[in-house]
Amino acid sequence: MMPEQDDAQQRTWAIGDYRSVGARFLLAAELLCETARLRAGEEHLDVATGTGNVALAGARRAARVTAIDLEPELLAHAARRAEAEGLAVDFRHGDAEALPVPDHAYDLVTSTFGVMFARDQERAAAELVRVTRPGGRIALACWTPSGYMGRMLALNTAYVPPAPGARPESRWGTAEGLRELFGPGAEIESATRELWWRFPSPDEHVRAWCATYGPTVVTLGALDEAGRRALVSDLTELVHELNADGDTLLMPLEYLEIVIRP
Repeated sequence: MMPEQDDAQQRTWAIGDYRSVGARFLLAAELLCETARLRAGEEHLDVATGTGNVALAGARRAARVTAIDLEPELLAHAARRAEAEGLAVDFRHGDAEALPVPDHAYDLVTSTFGVMFARDQERAAAELVRVTRPGGRIALACWTPSGYMGRMLALNTAYVPPAPGARPESRWGTAEGLRELFGPGAEIESATRELWWRFPSPDEHVRAWCATYGPTVVTLGALDEAGRRALVSDLTELVHELNADGDTLLMPLEYLEIVIRP
């Protein structure tokens, strides 16, 4: 990743308040460690750890955990969480496209809604494979194109087109995309899961989302006033469409849970 791309990625996740977003994804992290059959004493690397959900889940299961992220403030927040729980995690600043760890060093390499946002998807996938031990596994949770998060991200790119040749982040949430990224020799198991997003109302969710979720905040900042109003209107329509409750917001967030044996 070029330095200016690295800076742009860091700014995306520094803006807004991802702490409040990541707090709602705890269940996906716990479930991923269970599905991956994480064992005590295993070497566990969590890539694009964000607020540390999977790293802490691994440490609770007595793994030896290293966690990497680009955004220093998120790493500091994750470290405070680990200290509060008395958990040992080695937090490091680093890029998913150039992981600062040796080859074949980890029994389990994870990422929950993180590595899928790497700009160079092939390079990021190759890095996950590089650091996994022979016989080890890679476990991921990635948003699907058909769920709320995939459709919301597609809305962003409809208003602010990505760089030429860029692939959608939700490619990681498809069987075809995973096969392209990890090759025909990888053993890939996946299952569709749902988290449920709860807010007092759909409109309150949209207001909070536009203030806290980095990719949406960045997109809104790139638009003029008319464009911002249009994007907020489209996002509100999507949230109302997916809402399963008439009085509050109860909305499914569909994702793919994946275990790969490269």
